Amino acid sequence: MVFYVYILKCLDGSFYTGYTKDVEERTRQHQNGTGARYTRLHKPESVVYTEAFDSRSKAMKREREIKKLSHQQKLDLTTKSLE
Repeated sequence: MVFYVYILKCLDGSFYTGYTKDVEERTRQHQNGTGARYTRLHKPESVVYTEAFDSRSKAMKREREIKKLSHQQKLDLTTKSLE
């Protein structure tokens, strides 16, 4: 089974990082206000980054690594993935 780490860009310019088995469904939950508390307060704009992993534990480890990054480092990561 594939697990994904994703980064959402919120309307206020902040980022939200999470992991899931289905990025599209999870994004819908965030947009509908049934996702994380953070995205109920900071409305998500779009998915700006994803990474795939072959296990939940690897995805969770990477999520923790990304959450420790500064805003600028997350911005660099998302910009780099678009190139």
